[in-house]
Amino acid sequence: MLLDLLRHSDAHVYCLVRAADEEAAVNRLGEALKGYALPWSSEIRRRITVLPGDIRHPRLGLTDDLWNTLAHEVDSIVGVAAAVDFLRGYQSLRTSNVLGALTLAELAATGRPKPLHHISSIAVFNEVGIPAMGEDDPLAHIDRLVAGYDQTKWAAEVALRRARDHGLVVTALRPGGIGGHTKTGAYNPQDLSSGLISAFGRFRTVPAFRYLNAGPVDWVSRVAVAVICEPDAWGFDYNLTGVPNTLDDVVSDMALGGMHVRVQDWDEWRTDALARLQADPIPELAFLTRVLQSPTALKLCEATLKGPAATAERTIALVEALGLRPASRYDARAQLKTFERLAHDGLARLPHKDDQPYLWFTETTEGTVAPIPATPATPAAAPATPDIPCAMSLTLSLASMHQLVTDRRVDVRGEVTCPALHPEPLTVERGDIWIRPEGGIPHRHGLRHQLLRYHLRLTDTDGGRWWLEGHKYARARRDLWRQTRALTVELGREGEPASLAGEVVVPADSYVRDQIDGIKVDPRLTSQEKRAAKLTWLAWFGLEMGRGLLGPFARAAADLLDLRRTTNPTEHHR
Repeated sequence: MLLDLLRHSDAHVYCLVRAADEEAAVNRLGEALKGYALPWSSEIRRRITVLPGDIRHPRLGLTDDLWNTLAHEVDSIVGVAAAVDFLRGYQSLRTSNVLGALTLAELAATGRPKPLHHISSIAVFNEVGIPAMGEDDPLAHIDRLVAGYDQTKWAAEVALRRARDHGLVVTALRPGGIGGHTKTGAYNPQDLSSGLISAFGRFRTVPAFRYLNAGPVDWVSRVAVAVICEPDAWGFDYNLTGVPNTLDDVVSDMALGGMHVRVQDWDEWRTDALARLQADPIPELAFLTRVLQSPTALKLCEATLKGPAATAERTIALVEALGLRPASRYDARAQLKTFERLAHDGLARLPHKDDQPYLWFTETTEGTVAPIPATPATPAAAPATPDIPCAMSLTLSLASMHQLVTDRRVDVRGEVTCPALHPEPLTVERGDIWIRPEGGIPHRHGLRHQLLRYHLRLTDTDGGRWWLEGHKYARARRDLWRQTRALTVELGREGEPASLAGEVVVPADSYVRDQIDGIKVDPRLTSQEKRAAKLTWLAWFGLEMGRGLLGPFARAAADLLDLRRTTNPTEHHR
């Protein structure tokens, strides 16, 4: 929010930071920004004033002079500070979450009145069985809130409503679960949402729930700052919860990511997850273990998982009126960068190529290769008969759609048959295919645009090691169907230059049969998920091939339409 306030307004921001002195406060703020992949520069430092203090202390721990200066100089107050701990009781959290909010209200009312923008929480509705969670719907019954955190957020919002009734301009902004940043993947490792996402991916199980009311931190922050900077929006309540995820949404997202998950009821899931965490402790998820062992925290989780979808008509209308990015579901694509960081930090596990493939199909090619003529730079190739037959029988597979998005890569297994290398077929020890490598850009001064690049590491039955490098190219010619099937290959012994080169082609009658009709999908998926997986792959691959085949024609057209020419001296002097 600090960065969004600076980006989208000309405000000078006073930051209250819990620290002993100004130097420690500045250092703490800088480290916090850098820890969430946010910039910390002299320009940012110029536009903020860091105040060492504490939300829990009277007058924020500031001197009387500084308190009075702020009361008369600041134009608006944003209360973000809170103790977020689902294991502590009301009394333990009251000073930070309730009295701290009231201290900010006191500052807002001192001197000339100032608007107070209070970051509340959807937790004010965390009552099991509550019928609706709209922006103007009644809050939960306080005696039905079990967790201390929920109780303190409820108490603070109710108290500030009383202040609003007495004339103070108070805006309540209620995030739900706050997910990681969609661009950088930055996340809070101690947040319950991060812990649950990590457990879902690691254990391949999810608890049955109605809705997950969650949005990415960049969207939540941007909309909150938009409210703060728009005077007509002040004095109302906003649910910054995004588009709710259903259980089917989460299961489908994970399936498309190559992670088939099993749905369990809440008690079964909790018992199973806790047993796994205790049998194989994961230090990064120790907090989740404590949550799953706490009766109080379990009630909070139960209310969250069984609650209705939060609605946000006022927020949606404001976002539309201001032309901001509308809320969208926090789906697999939005979570991608965060999930990668979770995996890097040991909290989650990404699909691996040794896992059960998510999607696979076969590819057969037939053709010939010939020895590469000797040159002064390369030793003479071994004598061989020209037009040596060469064939490949491959299985192309995806561990997950994640590898397409990040690497544009397909895994390869299978055999290569080439009598000039070995009388027996060579086994593909490791193989990769990159789709439109380098964006399909041709090599320098080349006219062929890269469609696919194959790299296979091969072994023979005698322990010899070989390599195969192949390319499919697009050209500005009419034989487009053949271009998608023809593969230019080079083969050689490991550590040596290529000794054979040629072309192999996918037979026309097997292409559709194997690579479209013959697609296989993880049998653990439902029939609907299988269809979605096939269509997603075919749509993505078809679009990439279309772009690749169009590239050479676009370049040829550009050359034809290039009317620039070198002027002669006579024309220049005219």
